[in-house]
Amino acid sequence: MKPRRILLFMACVIAALASLGAVFPADGIDIANCHLGFASLHTLAHHTEHTPIDTTPAEAPEMLQLRDSVNYYRRLVANGNLRFWQPDPHYLDAFWHRAERARRDGRTLRILHYGDSQIEMDHISSRLRSHLQQRFGGGGPGMLPFRTITPSLTVSQGATGTLTHLSSFGDSTVVRSRGNYGPMMQCFRMADGSASVSLRASKSKSVDNRAKRFSRVTLLFNNRGHRLSTDLTDRQHKVTLSRTADTSGIGSLVWVLDSSSNNLRLNVRGNADLYGILVDDGPGLAVDNIPMRGCSGQQFTLVPANMLSPAYAQMDIGLIILQFGGNSVPYLKTSKQISTYCQSLGRQIDHVRRCCPSAKVLFIGPSDMSTRLRGKLQTYPIIPQLIDSLAATATAHGAAFWSIYHAMGGQNTMPEWTRQGLAGQDYIHFSQRGADLMGDRLAQALDNSYTLYRLERRLKKENAKHKK
Repeated sequence: MKPRRILLFMACVIAALASLGAVFPADGIDIANCHLGFASLHTLAHHTEHTPIDTTPAEAPEMLQLRDSVNYYRRLVANGNLRFWQPDPHYLDAFWHRAERARRDGRTLRILHYGDSQIEMDHISSRLRSHLQQRFGGGGPGMLPFRTITPSLTVSQGATGTLTHLSSFGDSTVVRSRGNYGPMMQCFRMADGSASVSLRASKSKSVDNRAKRFSRVTLLFNNRGHRLSTDLTDRQHKVTLSRTADTSGIGSLVWVLDSSSNNLRLNVRGNADLYGILVDDGPGLAVDNIPMRGCSGQQFTLVPANMLSPAYAQMDIGLIILQFGGNSVPYLKTSKQISTYCQSLGRQIDHVRRCCPSAKVLFIGPSDMSTRLRGKLQTYPIIPQLIDSLAATATAHGAAFWSIYHAMGGQNTMPEWTRQGLAGQDYIHFSQRGADLMGDRLAQALDNSYTLYRLERRLKKENAKHKK
Protein backbone atom coordinates (compact mmCIF):
# COMPACT_ATOMS: atom_id res chain seq x y z
CA MET A 1 0.00 0.00 0.00
CA LYS A 2 1.22 3.41 -0.91
CA PRO A 3 2.23 5.77 1.95
CA ARG A 4 -0.35 8.31 0.82
CA ARG A 5 -3.16 5.79 1.29
CA ILE A 6 -1.82 4.73 4.75
CA LEU A 7 -1.81 8.37 5.90
CA LEU A 8 -5.35 8.85 4.54
CA PHE A 9 -6.51 5.72 6.38
CA MET A 10 -5.06 6.89 9.70
CA ALA A 11 -6.65 10.32 9.28
CA CYS A 12 -10.05 8.71 8.67
CA VAL A 13 -9.70 6.51 11.78
CA ILE A 14 -8.77 9.51 13.95
CA ALA A 15 -11.67 11.53 12.55
CA ALA A 16 -14.09 8.66 13.23
CA LEU A 17 -12.83 8.27 16.81
CA ALA A 18 -13.03 12.02 17.37
CA SER A 19 -16.61 12.06 16.09
CA LEU A 20 -17.54 9.15 18.35
CA GLY A 21 -15.86 10.82 21.35
CA ALA A 22 -17.77 14.03 20.70
CA VAL A 23 -21.19 12.35 20.82
CA PHE A 24 -20.43 9.63 23.37
CA PRO A 25 -21.89 10.38 26.83
CA ALA A 26 -19.28 11.64 29.29
CA ASP A 27 -20.35 9.15 31.97
CA GLY A 28 -20.51 6.23 29.47
CA ILE A 29 -23.40 3.84 28.63
CA ASP A 30 -24.58 0.56 30.05
CA ILE A 31 -25.20 -2.37 27.61
CA ALA A 32 -26.39 -5.58 29.15
CA ASN A 33 -24.11 -6.04 32.21
CA CYS A 34 -21.26 -3.98 30.77
CA HIS A 35 -20.37 -0.31 31.24
CA LEU A 36 -18.72 1.33 28.22
CA GLY A 37 -16.80 4.60 28.41
CA PHE A 38 -14.91 6.67 25.85
CA ALA A 39 -12.20 9.27 26.42
CA SER A 40 -13.07 12.80 25.37
CA LEU A 41 -10.91 14.90 23.09
CA HIS A 42 -9.99 17.15 26.07
CA THR A 43 -8.72 14.22 28.07
CA LEU A 44 -6.69 12.91 25.16
CA ALA A 45 -5.23 16.34 24.37
CA HIS A 46 -4.08 17.26 27.91
CA HIS A 47 -1.39 15.55 30.01
CA THR A 48 -2.38 14.85 33.59
CA GLU A 49 0.04 16.20 36.26
CA HIS A 50 0.83 13.73 39.03
CA THR A 51 1.61 15.00 42.55
CA PRO A 52 4.97 13.54 43.67
CA ILE A 53 4.85 11.35 46.76
CA ASP A 54 6.82 12.76 49.75
CA THR A 55 8.79 9.88 51.22
CA THR A 56 10.48 12.06 53.89
CA PRO A 57 9.35 10.96 57.37
CA ALA A 58 7.28 13.62 59.12
CA GLU A 59 8.89 15.16 62.23
CA ALA A 60 7.31 14.11 65.48
CA PRO A 61 5.60 16.90 67.46
CA GLU A 62 8.26 16.68 70.18
CA MET A 63 11.01 17.35 67.58
CA LEU A 64 9.18 20.43 66.35
CA GLN A 65 8.82 21.61 69.96
CA LEU A 66 12.53 21.00 70.59
CA ARG A 67 13.49 23.07 67.53
CA ASP A 68 11.21 25.88 68.68
CA SER A 69 12.86 25.83 72.12
CA VAL A 70 16.33 25.95 70.58
CA ASN A 71 15.39 28.92 68.39
CA TYR A 72 13.81 30.70 71.37
CA TYR A 73 16.95 30.42 73.50
CA ARG A 74 19.19 31.33 70.59
CA ARG A 75 17.30 34.61 70.38
CA LEU A 76 17.60 35.16 74.15
CA VAL A 77 21.36 34.58 74.13
CA ALA A 78 22.05 36.67 71.02
CA ASN A 79 19.53 39.52 71.49
CA GLY A 80 17.84 41.59 74.16
CA ASN A 81 19.02 43.23 77.36
CA LEU A 82 20.63 40.06 78.77
CA ARG A 83 22.38 39.02 75.57
CA PHE A 84 26.01 37.92 75.15
CA TRP A 85 28.40 39.13 72.50
CA GLN A 86 30.58 36.10 71.67
CA PRO A 87 33.47 35.25 69.34
CA ASP A 88 31.28 32.36 68.15
CA PRO A 89 27.82 31.10 69.19
CA HIS A 90 29.32 28.09 71.00
CA TYR A 91 32.04 29.98 72.88
CA LEU A 92 30.81 29.01 76.37
CA ASP A 93 30.02 25.38 75.52
CA ALA A 94 33.39 24.10 76.76
CA PHE A 95 32.85 25.82 80.11
CA TRP A 96 29.38 24.28 80.52
CA HIS A 97 30.81 20.87 79.68
CA ARG A 98 33.41 21.23 82.43
CA ALA A 99 30.85 22.61 84.89
CA GLU A 100 28.62 19.57 84.41
CA ARG A 101 31.51 17.17 84.96
CA ALA A 102 33.04 18.89 88.01
CA ARG A 103 30.80 17.37 90.67
CA ARG A 104 30.79 13.99 88.93
CA ASP A 105 34.60 13.98 88.80
CA GLY A 106 35.02 15.18 92.40
CA ARG A 107 36.63 18.50 91.34
CA THR A 108 36.08 22.16 92.19
CA LEU A 109 35.89 24.25 89.02
CA ARG A 110 36.49 27.94 89.70
CA ILE A 111 35.06 31.17 88.34
CA LEU A 112 37.36 34.12 89.10
CA HIS A 113 35.28 37.31 89.24
CA TYR A 114 37.56 40.34 89.03
CA GLY A 115 36.03 43.79 89.18
CA ASP A 116 36.14 47.34 90.47
CA SER A 117 34.31 48.69 93.53
CA GLN A 118 30.96 47.55 92.10
CA ILE A 119 31.72 44.03 93.34
CA GLU A 120 33.14 44.92 96.78
CA MET A 121 31.59 43.13 99.78
CA ASP A 122 30.94 40.13 97.50
CA HIS A 123 28.36 42.14 95.54
CA ILE A 124 27.06 40.43 92.39
CA SER A 125 29.45 37.49 92.91
CA SER A 126 27.46 36.20 95.89
CA ARG A 127 24.22 35.94 93.90
CA LEU A 128 26.01 34.36 90.96
CA ARG A 129 27.64 31.87 93.35
CA SER A 130 24.29 30.98 94.89
CA HIS A 131 22.61 30.30 91.53
CA LEU A 132 25.47 28.28 90.06
CA GLN A 133 26.16 26.18 93.16
CA GLN A 134 22.48 25.34 93.39
CA ARG A 135 22.65 23.95 89.86
CA PHE A 136 26.16 22.45 89.74
CA GLY A 137 27.05 21.81 93.38
CA GLY A 138 29.85 23.19 95.48
CA GLY A 139 29.94 25.57 98.43
CA GLY A 140 32.04 27.93 100.50
CA PRO A 141 32.87 31.62 99.94
CA GLY A 142 35.74 30.94 97.51
CA MET A 143 39.14 32.63 97.32
CA LEU A 144 39.94 35.22 100.01
CA PRO A 145 42.95 37.44 100.67
CA PHE A 146 44.97 36.47 103.75
CA ARG A 147 43.97 39.77 105.33
CA THR A 148 40.73 41.45 104.36
CA ILE A 149 40.91 44.85 102.70
CA THR A 150 37.18 45.46 102.42
CA PRO A 151 34.56 43.63 104.50
CA SER A 152 32.48 40.85 102.99
CA LEU A 153 28.86 39.95 103.65
CA THR A 154 29.70 36.28 103.16
CA VAL A 155 32.52 35.62 105.65
CA SER A 156 34.03 37.34 108.68
CA GLN A 157 37.81 37.49 108.61
CA GLY A 158 40.59 38.67 110.93
CA ALA A 159 44.37 38.42 110.58
CA THR A 160 47.28 38.93 112.98
CA GLY A 161 51.04 39.12 112.45
CA THR A 162 53.46 41.43 110.69
CA LEU A 163 52.38 41.44 107.07
CA THR A 164 53.38 43.79 104.26
CA HIS A 165 50.63 44.47 101.75
CA LEU A 166 51.88 44.24 98.16
CA SER A 167 49.36 45.41 95.57
CA SER A 168 49.17 46.26 91.89
CA PHE A 169 46.42 48.78 92.66
CA GLY A 170 45.56 51.32 95.34
CA ASP A 171 46.98 54.65 96.48
CA SER A 172 50.60 55.59 97.16
CA THR A 173 50.56 54.02 100.63
CA VAL A 174 50.48 50.55 99.08
CA VAL A 175 53.84 48.81 98.56
CA ARG A 176 54.50 47.85 94.94
CA SER A 177 56.27 44.69 93.86
CA ARG A 178 58.03 43.52 90.72
CA GLY A 179 55.02 41.63 89.48
CA ASN A 180 54.78 39.29 92.48
CA TYR A 181 51.11 39.90 93.30
CA GLY A 182 49.54 36.52 92.64
CA PRO A 183 46.13 35.70 91.17
CA MET A 184 44.34 38.30 93.34
CA MET A 185 46.60 41.08 91.99
CA GLN A 186 47.73 41.63 95.60
CA CYS A 187 49.37 39.56 98.34
CA PHE A 188 50.73 39.77 101.90
CA ARG A 189 54.44 39.25 102.58
CA MET A 190 55.53 37.44 105.74
CA ALA A 191 59.26 37.87 106.35
CA ASP A 192 60.71 35.17 108.62
CA GLY A 193 57.82 35.45 111.01
CA SER A 194 54.35 34.12 111.68
CA ALA A 195 50.81 35.16 110.90
CA SER A 196 47.33 33.79 111.41
CA VAL A 197 43.90 34.32 109.97
CA SER A 198 40.48 33.40 111.39
CA LEU A 199 37.49 32.66 109.18
CA ARG A 200 33.88 32.60 110.36
CA ALA A 201 30.81 32.00 108.26
CA SER A 202 28.40 34.91 108.07
CA LYS A 203 25.31 34.74 110.27
CA SER A 204 23.29 36.83 107.83
CA LYS A 205 20.12 35.16 106.60
CA SER A 206 20.64 36.80 103.22
CA VAL A 207 23.76 34.70 102.61
CA ASP A 208 23.20 31.33 100.98
CA ASN A 209 23.82 28.47 103.41
CA ARG A 210 26.11 26.78 100.87
CA ALA A 211 28.59 29.63 101.30
CA LYS A 212 28.65 29.07 105.08
CA ARG A 213 30.21 25.61 104.86
CA PHE A 214 34.00 25.11 104.83
CA SER A 215 35.42 21.62 104.20
CA ARG A 216 38.30 22.16 101.78
CA VAL A 217 40.94 24.84 102.37
CA THR A 218 43.85 25.69 100.07
CA LEU A 219 46.65 28.14 100.84
CA LEU A 220 48.28 29.73 97.75
CA PHE A 221 51.77 31.16 98.26
CA ASN A 222 55.19 31.94 96.92
CA ASN A 223 57.61 30.27 99.33
CA ARG A 224 60.67 32.49 99.68
CA GLY A 225 62.44 30.35 102.28
CA HIS A 226 63.33 26.75 103.03
CA ARG A 227 60.25 25.65 104.97
CA LEU A 228 56.73 26.96 105.29
CA SER A 229 54.90 25.47 108.28
CA THR A 230 51.13 25.67 108.74
CA ASP A 231 48.40 24.52 111.11
CA LEU A 232 44.71 24.59 110.27
CA THR A 233 42.35 24.38 113.23
CA ASP A 234 38.70 23.49 112.83
CA ARG A 235 37.35 25.33 115.84
CA GLN A 236 33.86 23.92 115.45
CA HIS A 237 35.02 20.31 115.73
CA LYS A 238 38.27 21.01 117.65
CA VAL A 239 40.60 19.38 115.11
CA THR A 240 44.06 20.62 114.03
CA LEU A 241 45.83 19.52 110.86
CA SER A 242 49.44 20.43 110.00
CA ARG A 243 51.08 20.83 106.60
CA THR A 244 54.56 21.93 105.47
CA ALA A 245 56.07 23.07 102.19
CA ASP A 246 59.81 22.56 101.73
CA THR A 247 60.11 23.68 98.11
CA SER A 248 60.60 27.32 97.25
CA GLY A 249 58.49 29.05 94.64
CA ILE A 250 54.78 29.19 93.86
CA GLY A 251 52.75 26.38 95.35
CA SER A 252 49.78 25.40 97.48
CA LEU A 253 48.85 23.39 100.56
CA VAL A 254 45.48 21.66 100.83
CA TRP A 255 43.39 20.53 103.81
CA VAL A 256 40.29 18.36 103.44
CA LEU A 257 38.12 18.15 106.58
CA ASP A 258 36.02 15.12 107.48
CA SER A 259 32.96 17.33 107.87
CA SER A 260 32.04 20.91 107.05
CA SER A 261 32.92 23.65 109.52
CA ASN A 262 31.94 27.29 109.90
CA ASN A 263 34.88 28.43 112.05
CA LEU A 264 38.54 28.00 111.07
CA ARG A 265 41.92 29.37 112.05
CA LEU A 266 45.06 29.09 109.93
CA ASN A 267 48.57 29.70 111.38
CA VAL A 268 51.53 30.18 109.04
CA ARG A 269 55.28 30.38 109.85
CA GLY A 270 58.14 31.09 107.49
CA ASN A 271 59.15 33.47 104.74
CA ALA A 272 56.52 33.70 102.01
CA ASP A 273 54.19 35.86 99.98
CA LEU A 274 50.68 34.73 100.85
CA TYR A 275 48.58 34.93 97.68
CA GLY A 276 45.20 33.82 99.04
CA ILE A 277 43.08 31.20 100.77
CA LEU A 278 40.57 29.07 98.85
CA VAL A 279 37.68 28.13 101.13
CA ASP A 280 35.33 25.62 99.49
CA ASP A 281 32.87 22.87 100.30
CA GLY A 282 32.66 19.74 98.21
CA PRO A 283 33.02 19.31 94.46
CA GLY A 284 31.17 21.56 92.02
CA LEU A 285 31.61 25.25 91.25
CA ALA A 286 33.37 27.96 93.24
CA VAL A 287 32.91 31.69 92.55
CA ASP A 288 35.78 33.88 93.76
CA ASN A 289 35.05 37.55 94.41
CA ILE A 290 38.18 39.67 93.67
CA PRO A 291 37.44 43.40 94.02
CA MET A 292 40.07 45.92 92.89
CA ARG A 293 38.93 49.35 94.03
CA GLY A 294 39.69 52.20 91.66
CA CYS A 295 40.89 49.95 88.84
CA SER A 296 40.03 50.18 85.16
CA GLY A 297 41.14 46.63 84.39
CA GLN A 298 44.69 47.39 83.30
CA GLN A 299 46.61 45.70 86.12
CA PHE A 300 46.88 42.14 84.80
CA THR A 301 49.89 42.71 82.59
CA LEU A 302 51.75 43.96 85.68
CA VAL A 303 52.05 40.30 86.73
CA PRO A 304 54.44 38.59 84.28
CA ALA A 305 53.28 35.34 82.71
CA ASN A 306 56.02 33.33 84.44
CA MET A 307 54.43 34.28 87.79
CA LEU A 308 50.73 34.42 86.92
CA SER A 309 50.65 31.16 84.95
CA PRO A 310 51.97 28.93 87.78
CA ALA A 311 49.65 30.68 90.24
CA TYR A 312 46.63 29.96 88.01
CA ALA A 313 47.90 26.40 87.58
CA GLN A 314 47.34 25.76 91.30
CA MET A 315 43.59 26.01 90.61
CA ASP A 316 41.10 24.44 88.21
CA ILE A 317 39.74 27.57 86.49
CA GLY A 318 36.84 27.38 84.05
CA LEU A 319 35.82 31.02 83.63
CA ILE A 320 37.49 34.38 84.31
CA ILE A 321 35.19 37.41 84.57
CA LEU A 322 36.67 40.87 84.10
CA GLN A 323 34.20 43.58 85.16
CA PHE A 324 35.70 46.99 84.49
CA GLY A 325 35.22 50.29 82.71
CA GLY A 326 33.23 52.38 85.15
CA ASN A 327 36.26 54.12 86.65
CA SER A 328 37.36 55.30 83.20
CA VAL A 329 33.99 56.73 82.10
CA PRO A 330 34.44 60.25 83.60
CA TYR A 331 37.81 60.65 81.87
CA LEU A 332 36.94 59.42 78.38
CA LYS A 333 35.87 62.30 76.17
CA THR A 334 36.81 61.39 72.60
CA SER A 335 36.69 58.42 70.23
CA LYS A 336 40.49 58.32 70.23
CA GLN A 337 40.60 58.03 74.02
CA ILE A 338 38.06 55.18 73.89
CA SER A 339 40.15 53.44 71.24
CA THR A 340 43.34 53.76 73.31
CA TYR A 341 41.60 52.42 76.43
CA CYS A 342 40.09 49.47 74.57
CA GLN A 343 43.47 48.60 73.01
CA SER A 344 44.89 48.39 76.53
CA LEU A 345 42.03 46.14 77.64
CA GLY A 346 42.64 43.93 74.62
CA ARG A 347 46.19 43.40 75.86
CA GLN A 348 44.85 42.49 79.32
CA ILE A 349 42.50 39.90 77.85
CA ASP A 350 45.30 38.43 75.73
CA HIS A 351 47.56 38.21 78.79
CA VAL A 352 44.94 36.48 80.95
CA ARG A 353 44.13 34.01 78.18
CA ARG A 354 47.82 33.17 77.70
CA CYS A 355 48.28 32.62 81.43
CA CYS A 356 45.17 30.47 81.75
CA PRO A 357 44.46 28.96 78.32
CA SER A 358 41.93 26.41 79.61
CA ALA A 359 39.57 29.12 80.92
CA LYS A 360 36.99 31.11 79.02
CA VAL A 361 36.98 34.89 79.55
CA LEU A 362 33.88 37.05 80.01
CA PHE A 363 34.28 40.83 80.02
CA ILE A 364 31.48 42.80 81.71
CA GLY A 365 31.11 46.45 80.79
CA PRO A 366 30.08 49.31 83.10
CA SER A 367 26.60 50.20 84.28
CA ASP A 368 24.66 53.30 83.37
CA MET A 369 26.20 56.28 85.17
CA SER A 370 24.68 59.74 85.52
CA THR A 371 26.21 63.18 85.32
CA ARG A 372 24.59 66.61 85.24
CA LEU A 373 24.21 68.08 81.79
CA ARG A 374 22.47 71.45 81.56
CA GLY A 375 21.24 70.95 85.10
CA LYS A 376 19.68 67.53 84.45
CA LEU A 377 20.93 64.05 85.39
CA GLN A 378 21.76 62.17 82.20
CA THR A 379 23.87 59.23 81.05
CA TYR A 380 27.51 60.11 80.44
CA PRO A 381 27.47 60.84 76.69
CA ILE A 382 30.42 58.56 76.03
CA ILE A 383 28.89 55.37 77.54
CA PRO A 384 26.95 53.99 74.52
CA GLN A 385 30.01 54.31 72.28
CA LEU A 386 32.22 52.81 75.01
CA ILE A 387 29.93 49.80 75.38
CA ASP A 388 30.00 49.13 71.64
CA SER A 389 33.80 49.43 71.59
CA LEU A 390 34.23 47.15 74.61
CA ALA A 391 32.03 44.49 73.02
CA ALA A 392 33.99 44.65 69.78
CA THR A 393 37.32 44.55 71.65
CA ALA A 394 36.35 41.58 73.81
CA THR A 395 35.15 39.42 70.93
CA ALA A 396 38.12 40.39 68.75
CA HIS A 397 40.46 39.16 71.50
CA GLY A 398 38.69 35.85 72.06
CA ALA A 399 36.41 36.75 74.98
CA ALA A 400 32.67 37.06 75.47
CA PHE A 401 31.04 40.33 76.52
CA TRP A 402 28.02 41.14 78.71
CA SER A 403 26.62 44.61 79.32
CA ILE A 404 25.34 45.75 82.72
CA TYR A 405 24.32 48.98 80.97
CA HIS A 406 21.86 47.03 78.78
CA ALA A 407 20.83 44.74 81.65
CA MET A 408 19.75 47.84 83.61
CA GLY A 409 17.63 49.05 80.71
CA GLY A 410 20.04 51.31 78.86
CA GLN A 411 20.27 55.07 78.63
CA ASN A 412 19.14 57.23 81.57
CA THR A 413 18.03 54.28 83.72
CA MET A 414 20.33 55.05 86.68
CA PRO A 415 18.08 57.84 88.13
CA GLU A 416 15.17 55.38 88.23
CA TRP A 417 17.34 52.73 89.91
CA THR A 418 18.36 55.33 92.47
CA ARG A 419 14.74 56.39 93.04
CA GLN A 420 13.81 52.76 93.74
CA GLY A 421 16.69 52.31 96.19
CA LEU A 422 18.65 50.05 93.84
CA ALA A 423 21.59 52.47 93.53
CA GLY A 424 23.26 55.11 95.70
CA GLN A 425 22.95 58.86 95.56
CA ASP A 426 26.23 59.04 93.63
CA TYR A 427 24.30 57.61 90.65
CA ILE A 428 27.17 55.19 90.08
CA HIS A 429 27.21 52.35 92.62
CA PHE A 430 24.49 49.79 93.27
CA SER A 431 22.92 49.40 96.68
CA GLN A 432 22.80 45.94 98.22
CA ARG A 433 19.39 45.35 96.65
CA GLY A 434 20.59 46.62 93.28
CA ALA A 435 23.72 44.46 93.38
CA ASP A 436 21.58 41.43 94.25
CA LEU A 437 19.29 42.17 91.32
CA MET A 438 22.21 42.59 88.95
CA GLY A 439 23.76 39.35 90.20
CA ASP A 440 20.44 37.62 89.51
CA ARG A 441 20.35 39.06 85.99
CA LEU A 442 23.89 37.91 85.25
CA ALA A 443 22.98 34.46 86.59
CA GLN A 444 19.86 34.45 84.39
CA ALA A 445 21.90 35.36 81.32
CA LEU A 446 24.32 32.52 82.02
CA ASP A 447 21.42 30.17 82.71
CA ASN A 448 19.98 31.05 79.29
CA SER A 449 23.33 30.14 77.75
CA TYR A 450 23.47 26.85 79.64
CA THR A 451 19.88 25.96 78.72
CA LEU A 452 20.70 26.59 75.06
CA TYR A 453 23.80 24.40 75.39
CA ARG A 454 21.68 21.53 76.74
CA LEU A 455 18.91 21.96 74.14
CA GLU A 456 21.34 22.05 71.22
CA ARG A 457 23.10 18.96 72.53
CA ARG A 458 19.75 17.17 72.80
CA LEU A 459 18.70 18.32 69.31
CA LYS A 460 21.96 17.03 67.86
CA LYS A 461 21.32 13.60 69.41
CA GLU A 462 17.73 13.55 68.16
CA ASN A 463 18.81 14.49 64.64
CA ALA A 464 21.38 11.69 64.63
CA LYS A 465 18.74 9.24 65.84
CA HIS A 466 16.26 10.52 63.23
CA LYS A 467 18.70 9.88 60.37
CA LYS A 468 19.19 6.21 61.26
